[in-house]
Amino acid sequence: MRHIRTSTLASARSPAPTGTGGGLLPTRDLAVAWLLVVLIAVPAWALTIGQARDMGVEPGTMGMALPLFLLLWVTMMAAMMLPSMAPVAITWVRGIGRQSSGWTRTVRTAEFIGGYLLVWTAFGLLAYAALALTGRLVDDHPTAGRWIGSVAFLLAGLYQLGPLKYVCLRHCRDPLSHLVHYAGFRRPARDLRVGVHHGTYCVGCCAGLMVVLIPLGVMNVAAMAGLAVVIFVEKLWSRGPLLARAVGVAFLVLAVLAPFQDWLLPGLQGSMPSMDGM
Repeated sequence: MRHIRTSTLASARSPAPTGTGGGLLPTRDLAVAWLLVVLIAVPAWALTIGQARDMGVEPGTMGMALPLFLLLWVTMMAAMMLPSMAPVAITWVRGIGRQSSGWTRTVRTAEFIGGYLLVWTAFGLLAYAALALTGRLVDDHPTAGRWIGSVAFLLAGLYQLGPLKYVCLRHCRDPLSHLVHYAGFRRPARDLRVGVHHGTYCVGCCAGLMVVLIPLGVMNVAAMAGLAVVIFVEKLWSRGPLLARAVGVAFLVLAVLAPFQDWLLPGLQGSMPSMDGM
């Protein structure tokens, strides 16, 4: 009986029920919500692909200044992450819609989205620093790219198999308890805090996958598409954690192969001499 009362209270406080096993919205509302996701994700992918075609895949930051890099980074993250974080976003935004209207609803929704993007922008600063460092190393020591790539795959694989990955993945896969917790946040800026909180878990869930963009190339569209599929399946498929482990093992294998297979390192090629020339 105590469990029933607790569940009832949780449902009353939550903006809307969610989870990996149940429906988030009525079918009609869900269809409209996913249509909006598509309408946002498709232009983001189109812009990302267009920029990638113009810039190609090169080591480091590809000569981009930090503001331009962050703009492209946020666009890339919107394209890659939006489908997988849509269930939580749809649920929370629907709760905002029930509690407010007009400009208040618009501002609260913007706060939630802004908080999420703020976290990914902060992560983009770390990515820019890492790319700048690896780019300089490859320019100064072309053969270093092989070992940088190997270390990147190794770190990504270990992270995929580590405990922090699964704490964050568990949150992203079944966020009901967190949505209940969010409902208890006090104003002001509650929706901003919710976006930051969930965005932090999202970064924690995907950080290892983002590391492999160093050897694969930050503007490598094929790599981005593949990672977006992995992220989506990890979070929404019933066997997502098993996939995460399999991907981690695959990265460890690539870490062993990277020093001897240049084709695994398009993002670190630069002026790196081929294995045939050594």
